[in-house]
Amino acid sequence: MTTPNTPNAPTPTELSGCAEKLIRGRHATRAFRPDPVPADTLRAIFSLAGAAPSNSNAQPWQVEVASGATRERLAAALQAAHAERRTSVDLPYSEDMYAQVHQARRAAFGAELYGALGIAPDDHAARAAYDAESLRFYGAPHAAFLFVTGDGGTRLAADVGAYMQTLLLAMTAYGVDSCPQGLLSFYADTVRAELGVTGGKLLVGISFGFADETAPVNRVTTARAALDATTAFHD
Repeated sequence: MTTPNTPNAPTPTELSGCAEKLIRGRHATRAFRPDPVPADTLRAIFSLAGAAPSNSNAQPWQVEVASGATRERLAAALQAAHAERRTSVDLPYSEDMYAQVHQARRAAFGAELYGALGIAPDDHAARAAYDAESLRFYGAPHAAFLFVTGDGGTRLAADVGAYMQTLLLAMTAYGVDSCPQGLLSFYADTVRAELGVTGGKLLVGISFGFADETAPVNRVTTARAALDATTAFHD
């Protein structure tokens, strides 16, 4: 039995176009307006993100969202920890983990980013000051912290990575801008202390809100590797 097409239903081509627009429309925002995201929109976004896949449906993530006075206290605590070099990293990080091709991509992005900010390549003091200021979430009114629960191992972290991408796309779908910040995870103990978190390993923090469209830094574009450089098809 065939089901008649629903009048005005989107075609497969239209649906694929919507998906491409959503995915390619997501980008990192590094300057935000102070306007908060409405509470009902927040709940809708994080509810949708909960549909993310995970191995055996374990859903090994715990998400902590900081807004308002809590966000202000946390920003101050993070900047203090940064100034005092009190890092606390739950998941290992090393510059050596990047292959040469990764380093080249990172360098190209860095040149664009700091160029948009008017920071010269050899102005290390200005770069350091910008990093410190980024711990105020680029002015975003909200920040989400994604913790890996269970044993916090790499397999579970991969599931939380899938949740993160789903969350970022959910934000984009609701017109909310975002920026995942690896630097926020360098101060896991500070985040735990300020938010009263007792378990899990901090994978990443995400600043989010509404973009300041007048900021030049938000016009930075990032290139993507060619398909054949990252993907092989086996017949």
